[in-house]
Amino acid sequence: MFGITMAESGGEFVAPGPNSFDFSEVPLFHLGGLAVTKPMVQLLLGALLVFVFFFAAFRRATLVPGRLQFAGESAYGMVRNSIGRDIIGSHDFIKFVPYLVTLFFFILINNAFASIPGIQFPTFSRASMAYALAGLSWVIYNAVGIKKHGLLGYLKLQSVPSGVSPAMYPLLVPLEFFSNILVRPVTLALRLFANMFAGHLLLILFSTGGLFLLEYGGIGLVAGPLAWALAIAISFLELLVQFLQAYVFTLLNAMYISGALADEH
Repeated sequence: MFGITMAESGGEFVAPGPNSFDFSEVPLFHLGGLAVTKPMVQLLLGALLVFVFFFAAFRRATLVPGRLQFAGESAYGMVRNSIGRDIIGSHDFIKFVPYLVTLFFFILINNAFASIPGIQFPTFSRASMAYALAGLSWVIYNAVGIKKHGLLGYLKLQSVPSGVSPAMYPLLVPLEFFSNILVRPVTLALRLFANMFAGHLLLILFSTGGLFLLEYGGIGLVAGPLAWALAIAISFLELLVQFLQAYVFTLLNAMYISGALADEH
């Protein structure tokens, strides 16, 4: 589950690292010539769970909702109102709500996989998957801006700050273009990936380190249980981080869409 963190010979502790997140050598199965790994299955499972939940919640919607429908309406309403309407605005937000709701719960479920026994791996601790999701977001909010303002109008909106003397354009325009067009998807993905990666790496470190200390004996008999106590504390902290990262990722998407639709920035 965690990869090799303790040498089999010599009794030396080998600290976990990026290799603990690499499943390429241990695929779950092969589909033709494609090796299907655990994170790939988790992505598909996460998408399926989001679909099944909302389909079941609203399949037989009634005026007086049952428990499942109430849960679905509450989940939908939280993203619709606190992210979609409040950030994008009441005039344009409704068309983006399905994307924002799907995005939030898709990320949340894939983050929560880190805390589910038998899975215990956050999907977006793999950088490629976080960057792919950020790339999709980049395409969507840029396409929205280009559709409303036209290509040149959108580039002007994102690159030329209003209320600034033209003498400052040679300095500010490249910086604005770099910041608003090129860097956003990188920072968007990096924030999600780094938090999921670091949290899971700490869990591996304290869990396997605690076991090694217990086997070492001596002071390790005290330090080992302490390391496990820290691992439990980090596990609870991770639950909060999992939610916050899904919320922040979705919130920033709404902000970028709002900025693409705005007439000036």
